[in-house]
Amino acid sequence: MDVRHYLSVWIEKQEWLRAAQDPDKAMVLFQELLANLDIQHSRFVQEESFLLQHNIRRYKQNFQKYQDDPCTLARNILWFLEKEKDVLDRADLAEQVQFLNVAQEAMEISSQQDLERKMSGLRNDMQCMEHTMSCLEEQQDEFDFKFQTYKMEAVVDEAVKKEQMKFFQQLINRLDECRKSTLSDLHKLLDKTEELINLLVKKELVEWQRRQQKACIGAPDNVCLDQLETWFTCVAVCLFQVREFLSKLEELVGKVSYANDPVKAQKPALQRRADTLLKDLLKSSFVVETQPSMPQGKGPLVLRTNVQFSVKTRLLVKFPELNHSMKVNVSMDREAPQIKGYRRFNVLGNNTKALNMAESQSGGMVADFRHLTLKEQKCGGGGKGASDISLSVTEELHIVYFNTVFEQKGLSVELQACSLPVVIISNSSQQQSAWASVLWFNMISQDTKDVLFFANTPSAAWPQFGEMLSWQFLSATKRGLNDAQLEMIAHRLFGKKQSYDNCQVAWSKFSKENPPDTFYVWFDGILVMVKSYIEDLWRDGHIMGFVSKGKEKSLLKKKQRGTFLLRFSESVIGGITFSWVETTITGEPDVKTVQPFTKTDLSQIPFVEIIRNFQILEAENIPENPLLYLYPNTPKDEAFGKYYSERTGGDSPYIKYIKTKLVFVSKENTLEARSPMSCDMAQGEGLEPMNGLYGEAAEQNDTPQPLNSPLEMYHPDPMLSGSPATQEEDLLTYLSNPNLFAECDILQHDVGLPELSLQGFNCLPPQSCGSIFQ
Repeated sequence: MDVRHYLSVWIEKQEWLRAAQDPDKAMVLFQELLANLDIQHSRFVQEESFLLQHNIRRYKQNFQKYQDDPCTLARNILWFLEKEKDVLDRADLAEQVQFLNVAQEAMEISSQQDLERKMSGLRNDMQCMEHTMSCLEEQQDEFDFKFQTYKMEAVVDEAVKKEQMKFFQQLINRLDECRKSTLSDLHKLLDKTEELINLLVKKELVEWQRRQQKACIGAPDNVCLDQLETWFTCVAVCLFQVREFLSKLEELVGKVSYANDPVKAQKPALQRRADTLLKDLLKSSFVVETQPSMPQGKGPLVLRTNVQFSVKTRLLVKFPELNHSMKVNVSMDREAPQIKGYRRFNVLGNNTKALNMAESQSGGMVADFRHLTLKEQKCGGGGKGASDISLSVTEELHIVYFNTVFEQKGLSVELQACSLPVVIISNSSQQQSAWASVLWFNMISQDTKDVLFFANTPSAAWPQFGEMLSWQFLSATKRGLNDAQLEMIAHRLFGKKQSYDNCQVAWSKFSKENPPDTFYVWFDGILVMVKSYIEDLWRDGHIMGFVSKGKEKSLLKKKQRGTFLLRFSESVIGGITFSWVETTITGEPDVKTVQPFTKTDLSQIPFVEIIRNFQILEAENIPENPLLYLYPNTPKDEAFGKYYSERTGGDSPYIKYIKTKLVFVSKENTLEARSPMSCDMAQGEGLEPMNGLYGEAAEQNDTPQPLNSPLEMYHPDPMLSGSPATQEEDLLTYLSNPNLFAECDILQHDVGLPELSLQGFNCLPPQSCGSIFQ
């Protein structure tokens, strides 16, 4: 038990089945076991664990008895491990029966457990077949010895001779029956092996490839190959052992043969079948584990010419003796379609690498290409026989091919793996469109070699499409889209419907209509903005995000004054805004909205600080923050308090005199914005005017005007006119008692005042906020 406990990780990783059949492998594991016991003993010496030192020393002496027969030790260890697994499987089965979990995940686990049981059955059958072959060989050796002895004795008595011949006929009949039984067992063994290969290649591997496709576009699917590698290796080892059994039968037939020998009749067909199954398994076992990707790309499968990319291949049949011996070569588009203008590429860099176990964390046989580049060939596609199909650069799909040769125990098989279709661009401005193509292909197509997919692009069902959109947020921010958010997007695409389940989204609607502001450009702009500036707010569920203006108003009008929500702009790319509810003089709810904030705003002041310090000038010109409760009824500071920054302008190395704080202020009932307002500002600071439409008007304008640069068109504030001392005094007076300035609007422009110089001033540039609307 001590050895099982302290060496558990090492013991469970070894191939005891192979060691039980291969004396060389068994001897290697035997030596490693003794070395590990020595290492463990040294640890106990350092820890002064005298009892454990004694026990480990005694265990090592016991194991040394197997030095002349390490295969027996391997068989014993294998037996104990299988018994352990049986106990655990029965416990798992009992637990499943108890909880009666019929969810999809549980069904997948059950399917895997069923496959594992079949694998265990195959291993047991192989052990039985090994025993059968040993019995057959012993029976034949007995017959051969007795028959050779009979021939040497030269019996003269005919009666004795006849009796002995009758005895030998009985022996040969028993040998014939034993051979037939062995061949029948081999047929059954190959039947089970073929069934397992079909499960692995046509089900498990296909499902893994589909999971990998979805994972490339953000799905949280498990794409680990370790379990598949274990299963593929197990079946391959069994098939190689069947080939050894067939070779042994051929050897036995060479020693003893007779008329109508079943081995001579059936062995060739068995050999062909075993070789075919093994080749099919090996050809399917070479896969692309990590799809081609650039370090700074939007995602995998988008490559750019003359920019390095990486890709990793893996052989699921793991034979340590082949480590560093199989060379993998990389090439492009060996079967490129004949399309007019279709580009061809050469792979540059180190495009040949050996499969090895050093580059894999799990010890798999991988070839990890990290420094490949693509260069376009000068002569493009087309010519005679070229199709008239026309594809844009970002709709043109290419495949990267990987080739190697598997050679083991007299068997040589050429293997090829290929990547998922990649989009190859030449300019970073094409990345967004290229990623849209990758999303669409891998969402819909399961034919991973269909490079003409965009020649006749199919539509996507809304449930499938909505799930893909949610994956984008889930992979980027760890929070996907809920049903209400997806419903708003569906409403934007299809209008109001009772159910969207039967709706279809066309490729053109997703990525081509209304360029350059296509649906995907709008959606991706929001995703980039969220990831870059407000990921924590989104992840914690504070942003309603995808909600229409109509839905927003119906929600807020039912709430108390000061309730607000955060939503994404429907017309400004990458914009986010907030709306709140006020109460009119007559007591009616009135929803107001500010102009959307974009990355230009959010790169200067964190969005949570905008919410925290946003102010509106009421009729008495007293600034007031109208944002009190985050929808539905969470106090603002309770919702956003943990994100607040205590840093103020006084922490800036450029402002040493008076502490400052940037505050967004909107003037009620006017379209002219005066924000952000900088309270207690030092000399030289001013307020920034803002051009363009705001609020709902901006949302409805198809071409909203951009904000002015924060350093353009600065005008002095009347509060700051005069000498620096006067400015500071007036400003401090205002902050102490703002009502003193009630008769003059401190936020109005005075065009007659000279413009102050901002030379040498380098604090956070102020950014304007849109006005409110009724």
